[in-house]
Amino acid sequence: MTLLSFKSKYIYAGFTNGIVMKRPVMLILILLLCTTITPGCIDDAQKQTPESLLVYCGAGMRKPMDEIGSLFEEECGVSVNYNYAGSNTLLSQMELTRKGDVYMPGATYYFDIARDKGLTDYEQLIAYHVPAIVVPSGNPADITSLEDLAEPGVTVILGDPKAAAIGKLGDAILEKNGIYDAVGTNVIARGATVNELIVYVSMKQADASIIWEDLVANSEKMGIVDIPGEQNIIKIVPIGTLTSSEQKDTAKKFVDFVASPEGKAIFEKHGFTAYPDEKYEGAQQ
Repeated sequence: MTLLSFKSKYIYAGFTNGIVMKRPVMLILILLLCTTITPGCIDDAQKQTPESLLVYCGAGMRKPMDEIGSLFEEECGVSVNYNYAGSNTLLSQMELTRKGDVYMPGATYYFDIARDKGLTDYEQLIAYHVPAIVVPSGNPADITSLEDLAEPGVTVILGDPKAAAIGKLGDAILEKNGIYDAVGTNVIARGATVNELIVYVSMKQADASIIWEDLVANSEKMGIVDIPGEQNIIKIVPIGTLTSSEQKDTAKKFVDFVASPEGKAIFEKHGFTAYPDEKYEGAQQ
């Protein structure tokens, strides 16, 4: 019987001490050889596939968070994908999809709701969100106070309280000062995000709005009318990880990066006041 006979139960694979290797032994050796090569290839492939995070972020934090995301990717090799929208809109999306890694609303009110719903499990406080009256360049309606928003003929655009943090807060400020109904007769539109309010005012489609002051601090197309502290309601911007995240350590690392001195300095660069600050010690969370 030859070694290459089709009827043979053996396959030629070389001799060890004059013994021909059986087929099962040969297969085992081949498998062992593969396993010594494959893990390294798999590890290399995994290393070449960059991690990424999905961050639900209030539209009012776009500028600092875009910059922070690029810096985080540069330093940590993890890309950051943002979903920018109104804080409450994002909350609904997170609850529906149960996907994503980080949530950053415009006020802790929404984060508290997310926590109560079991959507978050770690939190940091980043900066203050200060509402202000914003008017088109030149202030054509001569707005100097909240009360002026109720004057006949003045056109006002406000945020949608069902979608954006600034919408709910704007209504609360008007209610606090007893002018909600009077101003309501002058409201010509409601914006789903703070960015929509900015567009309306900058294009002179309304005489005034209530917007976060940091968003228009250096604008040439808009001016700011401060709301006195006793009339205002100042909020704090939080950020935290989602229970739905499948990369907990990376998500927490990103949250801590945003809350680091480096991250807060970027917020200050874009007109925010970093948390904590004695000036806003009594701010509502």
